[in-house]
Order: sequence, then C-alpha cells, then structure tokens
Amino acid sequence: MQGGINDIAQGRDVETAAENLGTMVRCAKELGLRVLLADVLPWNNGWPGADPEIRRLNELLAAIAAAEEVPLLPFHDTLEDPDRPGRMREAWTSDGDHPSIEGYRLLGETFRLDWS
Repeated sequence: MQGGINDIAQGRDVETAAENLGTMVRCAKELGLRVLLADVLPWNNGWPGADPEIRRLNELLAAIAAAEEVPLLPFHDTLEDPDRPGRMREAWTSDGDHPSIEGYRLLGETFRLDWS
C-alpha cells in the first residue's frame, strides 16, 4: 500500500493523509490481507517545497507500520539521490514525478518478497 503524494501535491494536510492510510492498513488487515506499506518517493518536480511534507508523511507512515506491525518499504531512501537530497536520480525518474523503468527495476530488485 502506498499513498499520500497526491495529498501533498494538492496541499492537503499530511496528518490527515497518514490517518487515512492507517485506516486503510487496518481495514486490509481485518480482511485478512497481507499488508506492506511503502513510503512516499522523492518528488523532483515538487522539490524543494514538497520535501519537508514528504519527509513528515514518511515519518508518520513509519509509525503506522510499527504500530500495525506491517513491513515498511523505504522507497524514498532507495530512490533518493545522495548528491541531491529530496530528489531521485535523473536515471531513476521518467518525468520528475514517477520512477523510470530503471527506477522501478531498482525497487523490484531491492524488495524481492517471498509470499510463500
């Protein structure tokens, strides 16, 4: 489960976005679904203004994952360019908003999950 960037892009409150995601996690667990929570990616086109909100939302998502005992996939840190904090490397984004094929490949290779 991943979400929240559209809330940030639309100027909505990140605490409310986190509450909504927490509700979704709990509902999914109640339905007996296996839940993974992914944090919000760096957003090149929203940088620098959105960066503090993304980091705050990711802190809240980490707290939800811990409280609900579900794995948190650190997508943000995986795709963040260490030379340009708050942004993805150019090779890892197709448009400044979404990962490129290379970015998705990196996420897939980093987070291979065994559901057996």
